Amino acid sequence: MDFLYCKKGEGIIRLRCKFPQVNSERHSELIISNWIQLREPKNFVSAILAAIPLMILNTLLSITVLGIFSPFSLADIGINPSQTITLTIHLQDLAYLIGLVFIHEFIHLFFIPGFLMSDKTFLGITYFGGFVYSEEVISKSRYTLITLAPFILLSIILPGILGALDLLNPLAKILILLNAMSSGVDMLGLIFIMIQVPAGAYLTSNGIRTYWKRIDKSIPGSN
Repeated sequence: MDFLYCKKGEGIIRLRCKFPQVNSERHSELIISNWIQLREPKNFVSAILAAIPLMILNTLLSITVLGIFSPFSLADIGINPSQTITLTIHLQDLAYLIGLVFIHEFIHLFFIPGFLMSDKTFLGITYFGGFVYSEEVISKSRYTLITLAPFILLSIILPGILGALDLLNPLAKILILLNAMSSGVDMLGLIFIMIQVPAGAYLTSNGIRTYWKRIDKSIPGSN
């Protein structure tokens, strides 16, 4: 199920509530057209488990940036070794968390070329979080930007800006670190692309599968 999320001129952003399934017919068409399927985890659970070390690495990197301005401590999440552990979650905090999910995914979406005009590009939200999906043909360099942008902007650059303005309160720190942690799966996907896809190649998606191919864009119909 997908429906209009917003409009801008003739463009639209589509919101999908379920991640697209692999289309076997599209898979055959891509293989016949010399697209190469990426070797990557076969499902989300495997991807999340494989990404745990990267989640930890991302979080440590973000903590390092936070430490320049306002060191992160366990007290920021209500843990004090000398006292009883208390963790209070307010509805407002949940709203901030949901907002973070949308902002993270919208940043991915924003860097996809022509996302407003594309009927192959979706912003998704499920019980397990958000996602951005596109079957557009995207260059490796742009794909890298799309993948890295939420982590760099929200967990590296944003804490620097908030720190300089003295606005790094405990909630802001937690949201920044949650974004860093959730970006671990993005980093895992990027590593597979960096290892397997040559420079100058293009990528496209078919459900959870990713494919790459060298394309000469100067030749009409080359994709």
